[in-house]
Amino acid sequence: MVERKDITGLILAGGRGSRMGGVDKGLQPLDGRPLAAHVLTRLRPQVGTVLVNANRNAAAYAALGCQVVADADDSFAGPLSGMLAGLLACTSDWLQSAPCDAPLLPDELAARLASAVDDSTDIAVPVTADGRLQPVFCLLRRSLSAELERYLSGGGRKVETWIAAQGLRRVPFERPGDERAFFNANTLAELQALERSDG
Repeated sequence: MVERKDITGLILAGGRGSRMGGVDKGLQPLDGRPLAAHVLTRLRPQVGTVLVNANRNAAAYAALGCQVVADADDSFAGPLSGMLAGLLACTSDWLQSAPCDAPLLPDELAARLASAVDDSTDIAVPVTADGRLQPVFCLLRRSLSAELERYLSGGGRKVETWIAAQGLRRVPFERPGDERAFFNANTLAELQALERSDG
C-alpha cells in the first residue's frame, strides 16, 4: 500500500505561460494569493513533502516554503521536463504531479490514485466522467526517471504518448465536482472567471 509519506508532491510551474501572455502563471494572483499557493494548500496535506518545478522566479516560489527544481535546460520543453526534474529530486518512491494553474484540484487526488496502484503500475492517471485523461495530475514511480530521460533525449515531448507506453492505470474520477476540480486557468480570462466564481 502506498502511504502519504511515500509520495512527494510536485507543482509544475515551469512553463512559458504563452496563453497567458508570457507571464509566470503560478505567480498570478487569485483571491490575493499566487495560483501556485492555492495548489500547494490542496496538495501539501496529501503528500510527504512538496517540490516546485520552476524555470524563473525561483525565489518567489521558494518563499512558498518548498524546494524549487528547474528543468535540465532552458528550452521550456514542457511538463515532462518538469516531471523529470521532480523524479530526479525526490527521495520517495512516488511523485504526485499537479499543474500550478489548477487551484481546485481534488483534496484526495494522491490517495485515490495511490489506492489504485499495484506492482504492475508505474503511472496512475485520473480519468474524468467525460472520458478525458488528466495526465499532468499523475502519480509516477520514481524509477521511471531513466525511461523519461531517454524519451526526452530522443525529442519526445507529448505527455500522453509517453505515459501510454508505461505501466498505466486509469483511475475514474467521477464524483460530483471532480470534473471542475481539474480546471486549468490557461488564460487571463479563465483566471478572471475563476476568481468571479469564488473557487
